[in-house]
Amino acid sequence: MLKQTRRSLMLAAAGLAFAATGVAAEPVNLGVSIPAATHSFMGGINYWANQAKKELEAAHKDLKITIRTAANATEQANQLQDLSTVNKINALVVFPFESAALTRPVANVKAKGTYVTVVDRGLTDTAAQDAYVAGDNTAFGRIPAEYIVKTLGGKGNVVALRGIPTTLDNERMDAFNAVLKANPDVKLLDAKYANWNRDDAYKVTQDFLTRFKDIDAIWAADDDMAFGAIRAIDQANRKDIKVIFGGAGAKDMVKLIIDGKDPRIQANVSYSPKFIYDAIKLTAEARLKGEKLPSTTIIPSVLIDKSNAKDFHFPDSPF
Repeated sequence: MLKQTRRSLMLAAAGLAFAATGVAAEPVNLGVSIPAATHSFMGGINYWANQAKKELEAAHKDLKITIRTAANATEQANQLQDLSTVNKINALVVFPFESAALTRPVANVKAKGTYVTVVDRGLTDTAAQDAYVAGDNTAFGRIPAEYIVKTLGGKGNVVALRGIPTTLDNERMDAFNAVLKANPDVKLLDAKYANWNRDDAYKVTQDFLTRFKDIDAIWAADDDMAFGAIRAIDQANRKDIKVIFGGAGAKDMVKLIIDGKDPRIQANVSYSPKFIYDAIKLTAEARLKGEKLPSTTIIPSVLIDKSNAKDFHFPDSPF
């Protein structure tokens, strides 16, 4: 009940009113294109996409959902072509592996009359989409920066782990930097891509620890990367790091906040992979009615700390 209540509130906050297109309703052959479950967050994306297929096909006899997962941008581009020409989809929900590399393949699908909803990682040309659904990436970057500045008392050294080159990663980093610009005594020593991957984050953090002898805080723009950073920090026995701030509210990270046993980990920022379920549901049900979504739907990201962590802890979720 709590999960459903939170989800309903988030959707209501996002203002999800449909706008009629005047197009007659018809059976919907919906393609879903997402990255493979290469890390925990993507495991959650895959889980919720398949939950949407199961529940929505059972609820709507005129709906067929085909899910394809890709290990890289090239594979996803090829799958998009197959979804269009072989599966003959008339609607698409796509979570791009990369922004630039997928923009033209998605545009090619849209050019054939397919309704396109892009999720999370935006395209470099919005003309290639009809709708965009994502978490609040600006808040995702701003909230950690504000927390770090406050916790460090407005002075200290920070390093950052980025995801992969995407529009959402840029939004997060820009928001993080904007807060630090307003607090010049908190210095960003370096920010490197770690691909939302634990092993890559471990290696990047090892490099940070070797190059910088005084680090007060580390921001990892994903909880998988945060866990990789923690392993490197603990192995190096570095005691100077006061704050480790991840992101997206992974169940294991939220449990650490609830337990309060690690003073470095006291907060996080919400960004649930359940938004893929919402994007699929909204797109499918709108198209079944011959309607369209708002051009942009942003699901809020909020600070998770001891006061509300239990509301964000879902032990049965894969993420």
